[in-house]
Formats: sequence, C-alpha cells, structure tokens
Amino acid sequence: MTIALFGGSGQTGRQFLRKALEAGHTVQALARTPSKIPHPQQGLTILQGDVLKAAEVRQAIKGADIVVSLFGQVKGSPPHLQTQGTRHIVQAMQQEGLQRIISLSGGGLPYPEKDQPKLADKLIRSIMKLAVPSLLQDAAGHHQVLKQSGLNWTIVRAPRLTNKPERGQYRVGWVGVNASTKIGRADLAAFILREVESPAFGRQMPFVSY
Repeated sequence: MTIALFGGSGQTGRQFLRKALEAGHTVQALARTPSKIPHPQQGLTILQGDVLKAAEVRQAIKGADIVVSLFGQVKGSPPHLQTQGTRHIVQAMQQEGLQRIISLSGGGLPYPEKDQPKLADKLIRSIMKLAVPSLLQDAAGHHQVLKQSGLNWTIVRAPRLTNKPERGQYRVGWVGVNASTKIGRADLAAFILREVESPAFGRQMPFVSY
C-alpha cells in the first residue's frame, strides 16, 4: 500500500515508518523538518510541509491508499493542532477519494462505549484535566472531526510510552479492560501497522498496552 504519514518525525512515527518500509509499503511523509526523518530509504518520499496548511496536506495524500496520523502536540504547539490538522486531513481525503485513516491519541480520550475506567484511570484523567486541559480538548476535538467525517477511521489509544526494546507482544483492550499503564513505542507501531494491513477496529478506539 501507499501510506500518507503525518507525524513521521516523532519517536513513534519513526518506529512506524521503519516497520512500514520493511514490510514493503510505500510511504509519503509530510514533515515540517524533513531532516528529522531518516532518509533516503527505498519506498519513502518526504514532503516538506505543515499539517496546518491544507494545500500541503492534500499534496501528501495524493496517490495514497490510507492515511496514518501520528502527530500531536509538543511543547509550543498551537492548542488546537490535532483538531485543525485532522480537519485538513479529512478534507483532503474527501477531495482525493480516500476512506481509511488511523490516528493516534492517548488514554485520556474517553470511549464510554467500551471503557470501564478503574479508580487509577479516573485519577490519571483528573490530573490531566488540571495539568494539560488543552491536550485533552484537542484530542476530543480531533475525535469529533473524524466521527463526523463519514470516513472509516480508527483512533489507536495508548498509555505512557517508553523506548524499551520491542517485546513482540501486547494487549489490545479498552481503558480499564485488559489493559496496563504503559507500552513501548516499537510495539505500538507494530499494532498500528497490523491495523493498516488487517483492519479490525473500524470506527473504534482500541487501547494498546502491555
């Protein structure tokens, strides 16, 4: 497949990019700073651009079969980065006739249909509401954009991320259900690639952890 990748310069994004290329996929990656993405690599095209600029987003999506969106807020990001960027991605997908998108978010994004948060989960979310309210609001905003898009979306949620070596095993559940409090970026990337190749969670928000 040809994958339009947003957030490929981040730590999880680089893990996913490596795995996708090793699996034989072609990747079109949009990055504000292309030098942060290891290149050149066979099957990889890097486009310099910003997810907040609609024309540049559409250019990255042209010719793709699926979108993988792994970007999110970092220090200094606009408070609505993920919401507005996702809006541009959805618009470009509709213009280009794409239907499938996989997006990454945190466990703080609620999914009442499946989640059964325990006391610790509720405590963590309460702390996040106080410490990083804009992050939660942005995650919820990007969810609403996808939910209203009519596209076949999946939001992959994850707890605390680590850079530990890949284990090759993880659990896929919901917050408070068959879940733990951390996941390695390499294993998270493996699940995202699995969902690209064998979709199992259309219009759902699985929670991936050890």
